[in-house]
Amino acid sequence: MPAKGKYLLNNQELRNEALYRRFSCISQYQPLALLGLSIFCCGIFLILFFAYQLRTEDHPAFVGVVSSSLCVFLVVLLLVCTEVLSQRWRFWLGLVIWVTHLTLGYTFIFSDPIIFPWDQVPFFLFIIFTVYTMLPFQLWHAVLLSVITSLSHIMALTLHLVTCSNPPNYLANQLLSNAVVFLCGCGVGAFHKVLMEKTLRQTFQDTLRCLSMRVKLEIEKRQQENLLQSVLPVYISMKMKLAIMERLQDCKDKDEQQRLVKDKNFHSLYVKRHENVSILYADIVGFTRLASDCSPKELVHMLNELFGKFDQIAKENECMRIKILGDCYYCVSGLPVSLPMHAKNCVKMGLDMCEAIKQVREATEIDINMRVGVHSGNVLCGVIGLRKWQFDVWSHDVTLANHMESGGLPGRVHITEATLKHLNKAYEVEEGNGHLRDPYLNELNIQTYLVIDPRSKDPSQNTRSTAKPRVNDGLKMRASVRMTRYLESWGAVKPFAHLQSREGFTSENIVTGKTRFKDIPLRPSPTGSKNADRIKSQRTKFDEQLHNEMTTAIDELSSKQWSKSEESGSLALCFPKKDLEKQYRFLDLPMFKHYVGCATFIFLCIFVIQMLVTKDVRKLGAFFGVLVCILLLILTICYAGHLQRVFPHKLSGCHWLPAVSEAVVKRPCVRLPLATITTTVIIILAVFNLCLVDEHKYEDNEVDLSLPYSICCWSLSLIACGVFLRVSLELKVLFLVVASIVYYIIIFSIRGDSFMTFENLLLCNSSFNCSEVKNETLRYTGLVKNLPIMSGIYIILFLVTMLIISLQNDNCFRQDFQLKYKNRTEQDEIETRENLNRLLLENVLPAHVAALFVGENKKNEDLYYKSYDCVCVMFASVPDFKEFYTECDINKEGLECLRLLNEIIADFDELLSKPKFSGVEKIKTIGSTYMAAAGLSGTPVQENHQDTERQQAQIGIMVEFAIAMMGKLDGINRHSFNSFRLRVGINHGPVIAGVIGARKPQYDIWGNTVNVASRMESTGEMGKIQVTEETSEVLKKLGYSCECRGLISVKGKGELKTFFVCTDTSKQQGIGLS
Repeated sequence: MPAKGKYLLNNQELRNEALYRRFSCISQYQPLALLGLSIFCCGIFLILFFAYQLRTEDHPAFVGVVSSSLCVFLVVLLLVCTEVLSQRWRFWLGLVIWVTHLTLGYTFIFSDPIIFPWDQVPFFLFIIFTVYTMLPFQLWHAVLLSVITSLSHIMALTLHLVTCSNPPNYLANQLLSNAVVFLCGCGVGAFHKVLMEKTLRQTFQDTLRCLSMRVKLEIEKRQQENLLQSVLPVYISMKMKLAIMERLQDCKDKDEQQRLVKDKNFHSLYVKRHENVSILYADIVGFTRLASDCSPKELVHMLNELFGKFDQIAKENECMRIKILGDCYYCVSGLPVSLPMHAKNCVKMGLDMCEAIKQVREATEIDINMRVGVHSGNVLCGVIGLRKWQFDVWSHDVTLANHMESGGLPGRVHITEATLKHLNKAYEVEEGNGHLRDPYLNELNIQTYLVIDPRSKDPSQNTRSTAKPRVNDGLKMRASVRMTRYLESWGAVKPFAHLQSREGFTSENIVTGKTRFKDIPLRPSPTGSKNADRIKSQRTKFDEQLHNEMTTAIDELSSKQWSKSEESGSLALCFPKKDLEKQYRFLDLPMFKHYVGCATFIFLCIFVIQMLVTKDVRKLGAFFGVLVCILLLILTICYAGHLQRVFPHKLSGCHWLPAVSEAVVKRPCVRLPLATITTTVIIILAVFNLCLVDEHKYEDNEVDLSLPYSICCWSLSLIACGVFLRVSLELKVLFLVVASIVYYIIIFSIRGDSFMTFENLLLCNSSFNCSEVKNETLRYTGLVKNLPIMSGIYIILFLVTMLIISLQNDNCFRQDFQLKYKNRTEQDEIETRENLNRLLLENVLPAHVAALFVGENKKNEDLYYKSYDCVCVMFASVPDFKEFYTECDINKEGLECLRLLNEIIADFDELLSKPKFSGVEKIKTIGSTYMAAAGLSGTPVQENHQDTERQQAQIGIMVEFAIAMMGKLDGINRHSFNSFRLRVGINHGPVIAGVIGARKPQYDIWGNTVNVASRMESTGEMGKIQVTEETSEVLKKLGYSCECRGLISVKGKGELKTFFVCTDTSKQQGIGLS
């Protein structure tokens, strides 16, 4: 059966099992203590032997075996101290100790001619008990060795005494008493073994879990840093992260922590001014027409490949991508570190982008091009708002760069005179005439130029001209399919792929606390197997790292075993922190009832032994009746709850029974008196034959068998003091010491004469001349046959053994408690980190999308995209802010203007925390324009009637959100003495949602619905909500009043009939908005 179970374990479980064996041997088993005790005993035997002036020639076997055993124990001690050997050979070293003890036992029995049935029974009990408690054997090994020990003793004595010429009286009773003693030792040892094995395994699991959390914490920290830095520059992300952590440290409540992270973090303005930078805006001409022919997967894949390529070009040219707006891409060179070549970098990037799109056009024969505008100047860059943080730039120079793109020409890089000056004639240019194509450029009288690509004059310089073969040769495919097929050859990295990589996260990083950020590779290896193998082996790497950490922890524990021996030898272990000690003392103890059960088993074994050897059976029976009633009462209290379950009908009215057993488990003030009474009862029964039986019961030449077996009963009572494993160590030590003192008083004072008489009587009955041996008992019987001396030695032996085991158990339980306490502390830290990590990601992605990219069940092997049948899209802008924004010394070059914009956006974001608007998802901010959508969290492409009603309700929610935004803006106007007004456009219909961008992943939505919603805002009126005719019909069904505006001209759509929502008379009906 063990072999079968072994095959069912995987490699990691087998490795953990091997680690557990090492851990258990170091934590529980102390062969050093047992060896020290054995060496001490051998030394005592030799000292007493020579102190009593016994001759070696009279007892050669005793001296020889004890001396040899002493040497063996010393050699094993040296091997145990050699850490490598003790770990590798621990089973065989334990076996050597057991064999040596067994040899000593049989030497003590057969070294002298006089052999008694009770010979060395306490010593063999000691061997049996230490096999379970102090040697590194598994349970079935310990059971086997204890059975061999007990059976060999019984069989050897039985064969010898039965075949001798003068067999002793009551031989069967004595041999049966021996069997009961050994049975009790085996039972209690197995009980101790099972409970400690259970505790140790739990401690090991807690240690493993604690280390796992520590490793996980480091991984969470790295993921969080990667996540923040995938969205924000390092200098801003670190500043924001410190602000979050400071707030969380001041707040202990978990719900409050989440609220602080989610809603109250960024009232501070994280914006910084940078001078001498170049801004590039690029737009893909013809992409809108191409996208209309795409499936959701094709669109997201196409955008990810294109912008992934642009990210690679940006990296090569030391540019930082700022944001993606639909098919518009803009970046800045000179951030966050100033670069003298910023203008050249941007122009070079623009030319490379045009070249990349040219290759796509030539390979796919799709009419697509790139229009690029570049301007150099100053920017304010940073993050505004509370939700969906996106690094952005603001300034008049940014606005000018945007118009440089819109006033440019397809396939050309359009630059201003400011950029031209920074180029230092690095490129040839020609007149751009941008003022003829863009009113803004004309209004500002901006002189523009078109850069001439050097590659157009010298094709040999075109390093990118090795185009792939055309993908549409001989095939009639849709343009979007041709485009997707070609772009696949670029091999852009999937969004958030870096969150999966553990590269740069090594054990050295854990120790030093340093992390190393590797660049994200943008091209895959020739075969995808390496990446697949890396992803597949992530769990294996984590397991290996955890295994190494656990091995180190075990090695440290092993070293502490020697370096902190003064702690393990102290008689009162306690935690330095009083609060921690109090928690440990008041732990629940569900195993207490089993402790009482085991003590009762010892009590019954002692009673059976005394019944077999005593003369006064009647008095013993009466005495037993009183004591057993006390024990039964204690057992009833402990098992009260179980009794009600066993007899539900008879005890149905006793509702207080479970409360009684629960009090025993939870209250030390109840447990300690019960443990005290139980132990006292056992000790009293153990001394019955010596204190309560009349000596005159025995005839003159009759041997009092209760004397030698009283030593066995005392030994068992000392063992009983230690079966209360998790009860107060001080109480156990007190009972052990007091009981040992009482036994010494009885042996050498109260019943001293009885023991001397017993020794003389034994010799007389063994054919010795009584007159010769009366004064020289030791010379004839030897040291190990002298009952008073051996009784004193055995009491000391069991006292020290139980003290060691009690200290060892207490240390084990305290270690288990401390690990659980540490585990809980690190669990809280992990939960805080996970909440922070999740909330950070949700500020980049919607919650239902974020779940796919982090956590244990990550599913980001492929691009994320979804097609929705009905989503309500809103654009809300503050047009007055453009006039409000100025750059002068008074407002710190526009910084104070952005501070006000930050307050406006933050107030809008706070509305999202209301349950009513839980279905509204902020998409992004574009300048002073706020974009949001409702209906993205539901199931894609919903069709049933109930879902249709819910979709329509989302439109009502979005209108209410827009009205609430207007209310927030009015409040800001009152406090800032401004007159800002909101212009809102809303539309609903099908959209495509997805995550694109490798270096800075971004969630976005695309489709005609989004374009029309944007036009509804741009063509709307201040202070009003403009909607399409279809949206107005839904709103009317929901109880809203809409005013027809008429036909308006919409770019790309022609004439559209639009409506204004009457916000003053809007009705908030119970339409399931919450």
